[in-house]
Amino acid sequence: MKTILVDDERLARKELSNLLARHQNIEIIAEAQNADEAKELIEQHDPDLIFLDIQMPGKTGFELLEELNSTPEVIFVTAYDDYAIRAFEVNALDYLLKPVDEARLGDALQRVQERKEKTKEDTIESENDSVLDLDDQIFLKDGDKCWFVTLRDVRMFESEGNYVRVYFGNSKPLILKSLNNLEKRLVDKDFFRINRKFIVNLKEVIHIEPWFNGGLQIKLKSGDQLEVSRRQSTKFKDLLSL
Repeated sequence: MKTILVDDERLARKELSNLLARHQNIEIIAEAQNADEAKELIEQHDPDLIFLDIQMPGKTGFELLEELNSTPEVIFVTAYDDYAIRAFEVNALDYLLKPVDEARLGDALQRVQERKEKTKEDTIESENDSVLDLDDQIFLKDGDKCWFVTLRDVRMFESEGNYVRVYFGNSKPLILKSLNNLEKRLVDKDFFRINRKFIVNLKEVIHIEPWFNGGLQIKLKSGDQLEVSRRQSTKFKDLLSL
């Protein structure tokens, strides 16, 4: 992780640098002795992490953070314990007192790594939750078999516990995915959840008729006949009406 040390005391920077040298994932790319110098270096290098003193000549560490357009992860390093609450109010990862204890430093760096991994996971999850268009291709794998399928060619999805069976052409692979999570990625005007078990491609529906208890029965181009639950029937009719 690219790291910048910000402290007006050269000796304090040197001691911290020596401690960080034992952590291979930390790369110290610059040092600053005041807030103005630090701001310039941060904007220039875009570090992942800064170790920041609070009381410095001119501006404080808090004032520096207020001036930044984009804030890296922050670990405060100070001789005073008066500012701990305020430090966490600005979302600092940790608050270390001088002289820095090696074990406490290790704990702080572990928090940095955990937050970095969490951010990465959130990013991947967000990307995986993007809404799918009918022309999007989806990759499916069931055992040793793999398919690239255009979404519009999928006629329906069927829930089987924590799995979903995907129907297209003569194939119906089973994938590890919940129907609830899949539903979030599909557009209502293209795919509709007709009951607890099925989501259907509305362009595959060729016939609709009333069914028991206020529900509906639909027929797909494939010949499959499925029931629309009473709860979903009103919404289904509204969706297909002019």
